[in-house]
Amino acid sequence: MKKNILISSLSAVVVVALFSFKITGGTLPIGSPLPMPTVKVHDIQDRIVSLKDVKQQNGLLVMFSCNTCPYVIKNQQRTQEICRFAMENKLGVILLNSNETQRTSDDSFEAMQIYGKSQGYNWYYAVDKDNILANAFGASRTPECFLFNKDLTLAYHGAIDDNPTDAQNVKRQHLKEAIKELLSGKDISIKETRSVGCAIKKKD
Repeated sequence: MKKNILISSLSAVVVVALFSFKITGGTLPIGSPLPMPTVKVHDIQDRIVSLKDVKQQNGLLVMFSCNTCPYVIKNQQRTQEICRFAMENKLGVILLNSNETQRTSDDSFEAMQIYGKSQGYNWYYAVDKDNILANAFGASRTPECFLFNKDLTLAYHGAIDDNPTDAQNVKRQHLKEAIKELLSGKDISIKETRSVGCAIKKKD
């Protein structure tokens, strides 16, 4: 009898926790540890790596992206610039494609290889199989950025800058400023911004 009561109580706690996670949108809070650090992903150069493998001396930049979103395409130059900046400053960089419902078409692994090569990607671009990492991060858009410090604690989440539709009118480069502040040991002044882009095409 006591065992059944205990099981029922634990089940209720799990249900409440899951419900609460859904209510808040499920986005990873600032200060959280890197989710699923050892889960292996397959990148376009046929490397099998985990997020922990990608991390470098000063931390890790994870960006949810794809081949097809107009916002990703419009932001390609900015994506390339910020990824290079991160790598130059000893931050690991990985782009994750979580568009599982388009895996047999424009976001297939083969299409990712072609797209990544055409863009000159010099960092990891990998398949997020069954969108498990997007779910763990609470990522919902492309592009959407998560910056982790050297201890793999989330320091910044959001957009690359404040004007994803018009590069000529960007007033603040949110992600670059966050990286600079992170490297200098300062508290990041703007820790969260709103990601604007296409919804990730998740598998239910």
